[in-house]
Amino acid sequence: MTDKPYPDARLAPVASWLKPSLLWLLVLAPIAASLDHAGIAPAGIIFFCAALAIMPFAKLIVQGTEQVAAHTGSTIGGLLNATFGNLPELIIAMTALRAGLVEMVRASIVGALLANLLVALGLSFLLGGLRHHTQKYNPDAVRTYSSTMVLAWISLALPSAFHRVLEEESHLGVHATLDLVVAAVLLGLYGLFLLYSLKTHPETFAELSSPAADTGTHDHPSLAWGVATLLGASLGAAWMSEILVGAAEQAGHALGMSQMFMGVIVLALVGGAAESGSAIAMGRADRADLSIGIALGSCVQIALFVAPVLVLLAPAIGPAEFRLVFSQAEMWMLFGAVLLGATVATTGQSNWFKGAQLVALYVIIAAILYLIPSPTPQ
Repeated sequence: MTDKPYPDARLAPVASWLKPSLLWLLVLAPIAASLDHAGIAPAGIIFFCAALAIMPFAKLIVQGTEQVAAHTGSTIGGLLNATFGNLPELIIAMTALRAGLVEMVRASIVGALLANLLVALGLSFLLGGLRHHTQKYNPDAVRTYSSTMVLAWISLALPSAFHRVLEEESHLGVHATLDLVVAAVLLGLYGLFLLYSLKTHPETFAELSSPAADTGTHDHPSLAWGVATLLGASLGAAWMSEILVGAAEQAGHALGMSQMFMGVIVLALVGGAAESGSAIAMGRADRADLSIGIALGSCVQIALFVAPVLVLLAPAIGPAEFRLVFSQAEMWMLFGAVLLGATVATTGQSNWFKGAQLVALYVIIAAILYLIPSPTPQ
């Protein structure tokens, strides 16, 4: 009788909260809000508190998604995980647009793609390979993700080149029209991607080795509880994003970070903590197909859904238009990540060294961006 860990099963949820957990960082949410409201703390401290407070909300988003996915299957589960995992990134981007930080928003989009391609996928391969030596997965899914990402890169690079060639004020209407056309095409392609992956060719994204079926469904939390967790965590992420973006610019200057580093590295890692953590956890659990579905599926959603939505909503959100004008440096970094990711992942099996290659490229990019001098505030 003394073997039971808890004499009363009702105490188990309480005990789980008392264990060391990322959820403990939720205490920083009211602290960040109080410091921001009082206006007495340095921007760096407010930014740091808000950034850490977003992470447990991202974890709750992942948990809620997994609870919903338990009732929907792995394909829809991976899609839901990528969708709601990208929600903090979309919230941060919309908040930054409202604040007029357009360059930071563009950098955060590129950073989100880099974080998923290099960090989430790289650490998934690295840690999964160290634990399981070699992991096999469905190469057809990776080829579909990779070709879609190549098309997405071209769709972002071409408008950027067009805008740089025609910089005159007289061509502003042409720029706006091109952005709207590209955004509409990308959104349409995203709809076709959903139709392809969920309806007409779901076998392309099927797991090679699905986990053993559960002996009873009573262990799964209810669908309603999963949805409630998603909604509550999303509202919390939106709350902290407002504070985070408000302190981002001043914090960057105080810490000697350029706006590009803040967008590509810091905001992208914070906003993408949900899907990155979930992809890494699935990799360590030897579910490589689901891990890849989360990481690369998130990339597809950012490129085909988040970026076009920001183009369409920017006039109603903020004082400045959001245009698809990415710098050559951003496009080259993204090209390298797409190329290396496709080369490494399309073989159908992964190991720790492949993951190390992806992470190494990300570290090099981060070092370059950090060493870019931060402009002196006027």
